[in-house]
Amino acid sequence: MSILKEVLRKNRLTILLFAVITLTNVSVFLLYDITTEPLIYSTVLAAVLFVVCLVISFFRERREREERAHTLASILADWRSLPEGRTLAENDYREMILRLGAEMERITAEADEDRQDMLDYYTAWVHQIKTPIAVMRLKLAEDTPEHRALSVELTRIESYAEMALQYIRIDSSSNDLVIREYDLDELIRESVRKLAPQFVEKRIGMNYAGTEAKVVTDRKWFGCILEQLLSNAVKYTPAGSVTIEVEGNALKVSDTGIGISPEDLPRIFEKGYTGVNGRLDQKSSGLGLYLAKKAADLLAVSLTAESTVGEGTCFTLRWQER
Repeated sequence: MSILKEVLRKNRLTILLFAVITLTNVSVFLLYDITTEPLIYSTVLAAVLFVVCLVISFFRERREREERAHTLASILADWRSLPEGRTLAENDYREMILRLGAEMERITAEADEDRQDMLDYYTAWVHQIKTPIAVMRLKLAEDTPEHRALSVELTRIESYAEMALQYIRIDSSSNDLVIREYDLDELIRESVRKLAPQFVEKRIGMNYAGTEAKVVTDRKWFGCILEQLLSNAVKYTPAGSVTIEVEGNALKVSDTGIGISPEDLPRIFEKGYTGVNGRLDQKSSGLGLYLAKKAADLLAVSLTAESTVGEGTCFTLRWQER
């Protein structure tokens, strides 16, 4: 129907001309008392020519629309291959698109270069900051309450530095993935060991019975998700415990903390959103769970949350079964 409307719009002058010719013939017939046979012949001939022109125009418009649809589907990747226009106006539009495409390509190249420079800087910065952290850990090797507390803060500094690097990398890390099969137990214990000082400092229990499950994933980004979930659990659990359970193709991280209010729960994965708990804590950046969700999406893993205020929160990672 839309093609027919476009054909009628483009041929409106032809339609008007046909109507004028038909009206003229009728007027001449009435004024000069001409026999009806010539009038009928001329009217029928004009009508046939008119219909033929419309049919040809209809099929031409349909073919051109199909060509435009094909061009539109690939224009972002193949804008240089736009066909030559059939009219001066089409060629002018083609030239506009080519110039815009060239400008878009230049701006994109500059943005990619700037982003790579920033990524290189933060990568170097994270690696450089790890050196003084390692030195400070050696200085704090003596097991005293003060040294344990400082070690916990050093762990937080290191995790924040890693978070900055992950934040920069997360939108361009599809080529950075190394997907293979891992022992899920190994990945879980690795993340728990990193967060162990924070559990000890807050005297929070860790319940994990182990698992023989396997998972096909990227080690670095899967670990990023687990560490963010465990860090979040420790932060908002004043007392009690954190539990890790594996059920089939799902991993659950639950705590006995303060919980998340119902109005905040739908937005906890938004960038920068801290909610009531974050405003009370005064130290939340709103990036931890955002990064966890982005990493989960990158790995095609579902990440959901359930919570009850005053009772705790449960995050569930669910991956596709093989």
